[in-house]
Amino acid sequence: MNPQLLFWIPATLRLSFILIASGICWYFFGPIIGLSIGLICLIALIVIQLKYLYLLSAWLDHPDSEKLPDGWGAWTDIFSRLYRLRRDDERNRTELTEWLARFRQAMSLLPDGVVIMDDVLFLEWCNPAAERHLGLNNSRDKGMRVTNLIRSPDFIDYIILGRYEQPLTLSLKDRKLIVHIIPFENRRQILVTHDATENDRIEMMRRDFIANASHELRTPLTVINGFLEIAQTQPDLDQTIRMSHLKLMIEQGQRMQNLVEDMLTLTRLESIDYPVRPEHVNIHNLLDQIKQEADALSGGRHEISLMIDGPDIEGSTDELRSAFSNLVSNAVRYTPAGGRIDIKWKNTEAGPQFSVKDSGIGIRAEHIARLTERFYRVDKSRSRETQGTGLGLAIVKHVLLRHGAVLAIESQPEAGSTFIVRFDKNSTDGDMVRALEN
Repeated sequence: MNPQLLFWIPATLRLSFILIASGICWYFFGPIIGLSIGLICLIALIVIQLKYLYLLSAWLDHPDSEKLPDGWGAWTDIFSRLYRLRRDDERNRTELTEWLARFRQAMSLLPDGVVIMDDVLFLEWCNPAAERHLGLNNSRDKGMRVTNLIRSPDFIDYIILGRYEQPLTLSLKDRKLIVHIIPFENRRQILVTHDATENDRIEMMRRDFIANASHELRTPLTVINGFLEIAQTQPDLDQTIRMSHLKLMIEQGQRMQNLVEDMLTLTRLESIDYPVRPEHVNIHNLLDQIKQEADALSGGRHEISLMIDGPDIEGSTDELRSAFSNLVSNAVRYTPAGGRIDIKWKNTEAGPQFSVKDSGIGIRAEHIARLTERFYRVDKSRSRETQGTGLGLAIVKHVLLRHGAVLAIESQPEAGSTFIVRFDKNSTDGDMVRALEN
């Protein structure tokens, strides 16, 4: 029904009732009584309307604290509408509060920094990532000018020029940040920061990896191509010299093959699409095989011992064989003839532990932290003599990361080295080892 009819019909009925009552009194008691009754009814009606107007005015002054009054007549419909509006408003306010809380929670979980500023660059809100990137504090710095909080000439110039089409690359607090300002609404701006430090580091590692791999492959290729050119230009070369050249070419070809295999292994270990498939690892069989390989590589030049006093574990047998074999073969290669190498597997309170101790040339302290980097060598000339690829300890590091183990290195120049692999004690129970992200 039309809302106007809902108002006019009761009003018309009340006025009609007053007129009828006044007419009846006029008829029976005379005009003075009739008019008096009509006037009293009109005054009573006006007083009631004024009362409800007062109640409405009092409620409008404090809509959140005052309860809506009960109405009479047309006021019943008015107050019921106001009640519905108030209920809808409270529901919308609750939904808005919940939406705002979800929005702030989502913004707080973003890896990128988000700063909301007004048109004169006063801070209104920022998420935790922006606090880390820019050194802000949302509760402390709210209401302060952002250019006073971020003390960077490049950032201030970017703000002053107002050329926000292109992002700004900013070095701040040992981070490389990509900063972009996005105007929105009429009186607000959003500052977005992206931390590119890790991407920059990965890109640098990629470039170094390609450069080092190219360098490592270039040397054997140069040797092979040189001997092939000699064989082509000197067909009557002495057979002894020819056989010596062929031997060297085979060695260099084997070196390239080892390098390529190590690079493929390292790539596979770093891939998130290649998770660990845990299995029962028979430590006795595994270390016996590694001991036999070490004896063959040593050729009787070293005294190699093996001691096993610990449990089997869960993990990848092939990956652990690669890691343990790399540590043992390094010990053989870098220990002079007549030296001693001790291979041990034992159980400790913290968990199983594998160690390789040698009496070799040792490593200076400044090199130890970088030993697991790709292609890092303490002595490049000696590494080439021992046919190392420079990727063995990088492979060890990634295998151990995937198995939740850690590598410790103890070494002193001319006093030998000890490489210790510590596994978590949970590696020995029935639960499979969980693959860790690199």
